[in-house]
Amino acid sequence: MSKHDGRTERETDTVGHAVEPARVRQLWHLLEPLHAVLYYAPEVFEEAAALGYDTKERWPSYFPLRAAPLGPVGAERVASAFYSFSPRMVAEHIDSAWATAEPGALLAARLRGIDRAYRAIFGDRIDSPGLGEAAALARRAAEAVNTAGRPLAAANAALEWPEAPHLQLWQAATILREHRGDGHIAALLVAGLDPVESLVSFAAIGAASVERFESRGWSATEWASARERLTARGLLDETGEATDTGRDLRHRVEHHTDQLAAAPWQLLGTADTARLADLLGEFWVAVLSSGLLPSETTLGIGKV
Repeated sequence: MSKHDGRTERETDTVGHAVEPARVRQLWHLLEPLHAVLYYAPEVFEEAAALGYDTKERWPSYFPLRAAPLGPVGAERVASAFYSFSPRMVAEHIDSAWATAEPGALLAARLRGIDRAYRAIFGDRIDSPGLGEAAALARRAAEAVNTAGRPLAAANAALEWPEAPHLQLWQAATILREHRGDGHIAALLVAGLDPVESLVSFAAIGAASVERFESRGWSATEWASARERLTARGLLDETGEATDTGRDLRHRVEHHTDQLAAAPWQLLGTADTARLADLLGEFWVAVLSSGLLPSETTLGIGKV
């Protein structure tokens, strides 16, 4: 039995399928890089630049590309959905984003960019039976997500599906990662961790360096204040390292996130979920081998 919630270590749905929590996390690890290419591929930057965005760094295009499914919403709604970014940083990039290009143009640009990027990364495998099968399975999982209370998952799930299998794979990866991300925010709220506290507490368990988390735009004063609040709760010690209580809280957040992300895989079923994991391996390796993604991220993949 889990010491945290009294449930078994197998999450089971109403129709009898079961999926191991480790499998849920594995699928996240495999799909996240396939989605994240959007924010690093030169082909996507070229598409964003053609629309008029500054691409000398990734943030001016990151925010509108990720937020485009929500429509032309303001910075407050984007900051709420993205959660861990400083509202000032969000406003800096979103306040002018829709004057540069409307969301529909960004949605088209990101598919063009991913099409080009995937063709460059996967080469001849773009038309392989394995990719087609992976795309079909991932789409089934993505179409099974319950989007209630999950704004980014709902916005992406409402988009039309592209015809090409490799673009379906990317869109499915995007829906599933935003579904997980929306659930992660719910887990953070249950744990009583506000946006900056969520980063400070994550850095305190070694998920990534403080310098990496500084990319979220919080000031030194805001970071220090969050440390003080977490220390007062007994979650950090005086050096800023997580206490046993703090590590346990973060463990529960991750466990809760896995639980909230499990439903699509339960509905896909254990055999097809395992098959998808096997099929994704070579494409995951290809993306990581491309050198496009940073070696350290704020997601803590492989460290938590």
